Amino acid sequence: MTHENEYHDALIDMLQIIWGEGYMAPGGSGNIAKMFKGIETRGKRVLDIGCGIGGPVFEVATTLGAEVVGIDLEAPLIERARAAAEAKGLADRCTFRVVEVGPLDFPDNSFDIVMTSGAMTQTKDKAAIFGECFRILRPGGWLTCYDWMKSDASYSDDMRYWFKMEGITYALETRADYDAHFRNCGFVNVATEDASGWYREEARREYELMKGGLYPEMVKRLGQKDADHFVENWRSMVVVCDKGEMRQTYCRGQKPA
Repeated sequence: MTHENEYHDALIDMLQIIWGEGYMAPGGSGNIAKMFKGIETRGKRVLDIGCGIGGPVFEVATTLGAEVVGIDLEAPLIERARAAAEAKGLADRCTFRVVEVGPLDFPDNSFDIVMTSGAMTQTKDKAAIFGECFRILRPGGWLTCYDWMKSDASYSDDMRYWFKMEGITYALETRADYDAHFRNCGFVNVATEDASGWYREEARREYELMKGGLYPEMVKRLGQKDADHFVENWRSMVVVCDKGEMRQTYCRGQKPA
């Protein structure tokens, strides 16, 4: 299946303005600390699914002492991640691959930890990818993820408008759906944590910054049209976050030792 790239340069620049250099998901570096809390990482081999331009990969390698492989469907993102790894002197500890939709091209028991931040959000066949994560993990290994999710209700006009503003394909599920995927694949010590309250406040803070102090920088880097688009994009996201329709969750599970 051919993947159509959705992350254009203006969007990538916008996400970095908001979330920090190299980051394409909320929370920046603080998000990584939450995802790995209580998981031993030093000397471990980690896979980042949906690595984007590499920010989380570099942090896990430098701060948490792991060897990290990043994979993504979009070749331009991988090209930028590889260039950044070379520039940072991390190419020996951080490697990147372009992959296709479908089974992961790694042998069984290849990794100690699989992480993903915001990537499962866009994956339609979540049961299949969770199953692949279980397969490639070593016994005792962890899958840890942060994702945007939906409530139990049907999509409102506000949600459909936000999807339109985002311009990205989403396949949202509920927190209960994720819990079931983990357990059905065979994971134990499964835990899910609703982070919707945190990001509700964070999204509003980001929106206020974009309307105010960040706006001139956005216009300078993106141009007036794109800057105004992203301000409206964030306004629409604040609406669905405030209504509890767009939710955020941390999930993790361990492959039995």
